[in-house]
Amino acid sequence: MTVTLITHKHLREEAKQEPPPVHTGEVTKETQIIAIYGKGGSGKSFALSNLSYMMAQQGKRVLLIGCDPKSDTTSLLFGGKSCPTIIATSAAKKLTGEEVKIEDVCFQRDGVFAMELGGPEVGRGCGGRGIIHGFELLEKLGFHDWGFDYVLLDFLGDVVCGGFGLPIARDMCQKVIVVGSNDLQSLYVANNVCSAVEYFRKMGGNVGVAGMIINKDDGTGEARAFAEAVDIPVLASIPANEDIRRKSANYQIIGTPDGEWGSLFAGLAQAVTDSLPQHPKPLTQDGLLGLFSPDQVGGEVRLVPASQSDMRGANYVPKASLEVIYDEAV
Repeated sequence: MTVTLITHKHLREEAKQEPPPVHTGEVTKETQIIAIYGKGGSGKSFALSNLSYMMAQQGKRVLLIGCDPKSDTTSLLFGGKSCPTIIATSAAKKLTGEEVKIEDVCFQRDGVFAMELGGPEVGRGCGGRGIIHGFELLEKLGFHDWGFDYVLLDFLGDVVCGGFGLPIARDMCQKVIVVGSNDLQSLYVANNVCSAVEYFRKMGGNVGVAGMIINKDDGTGEARAFAEAVDIPVLASIPANEDIRRKSANYQIIGTPDGEWGSLFAGLAQAVTDSLPQHPKPLTQDGLLGLFSPDQVGGEVRLVPASQSDMRGANYVPKASLEVIYDEAV
C-alpha cells in the first residue's frame, strides 16, 4: 500500500514539470523537414504543389512527398498525371523478388523532386500502417542522406490514427503547418493537429506549429480568428478566386515567378523559410464553435436529456432494482 502511494505521488510531481521548450532559434539542420496538415479538400495539395514549384524556381532543392492515401499531392505538379506510389511499387516488386529503386518512385519537374507514399484500397488495409511502411522504405532508400534544402510532407489531417501523426510523434520534422479555410470542419482539423503537437510536446517532443495557410479565403475572417486564438501566424492567404479555381481544376501550376500569382507564392515561400515552430494553444470545442455565428453552426441548439419512456415510445413503469446493497462495515 505504501509503495503505491509513493508511486502515485511521484507521477503527480512528474506531471507538473514542464517539458523543455521547442527550438525557437535558427534551424541548424541542413534540411528543413516540414509536415503540412489539412482536411481533405482544403487545398493543401494545391498549395504545396505551387509552393514547392516556387521554391525550386528560387534555386532551392525541394522534395515533395505525398502522404495522403488519395495520392493526389503530385497530380497538379505533373499536369494531372499520377506517378507510381511507393506502397504499390513495393508490393509489385516484392512479388518478383526485386528491390525498389529510387528511379521507380521519385520523379522530377523543373527542379522539384516528388513522390507519393500511396495507401491501400478502401476496406483492404490501414492507411496509417501504409504511411509507416512507406517511411520505412524511404529510410532504406537513403532518406536521411539525401541533400535537400526542404522536404515537404503532405499529410491528411482528418485521419487520427498513429501513422498520420508519425512526423509529430517521432520528431521527424522540425515544424508543422496547417491549411484551413473559413469553415468549421477544416478549422476543426487544424485545431486537432495543434492538440496533437501539444500532446507530444508534453511527452518530450520538440515539434512546433509554424503557422497557417488560409486557402479559398472569402474574407469572412473565421480562419484568421482561429489563428489568432491558437497563437500561430498566418503565412499566406490564398483568395477564393475563380481564376485560381479554374487553373487548379485543370492541373496548372500558378506559383511561377512571372505569373499573376507569383508574388503570392513567393511571399509564402519566404514565410515558410522564416517561420519558427511555436507552441499553439488549442481551442475547446465550445471555443472553436465560438468563432462562428450561431446561425452558421447551430449554436442555439440545446441538449435535452432523453428518458426511458422516450426511448420505449410508451408509458414506462420503473422496476425495482435487483442490485444488492450491503451496509458499510462499521
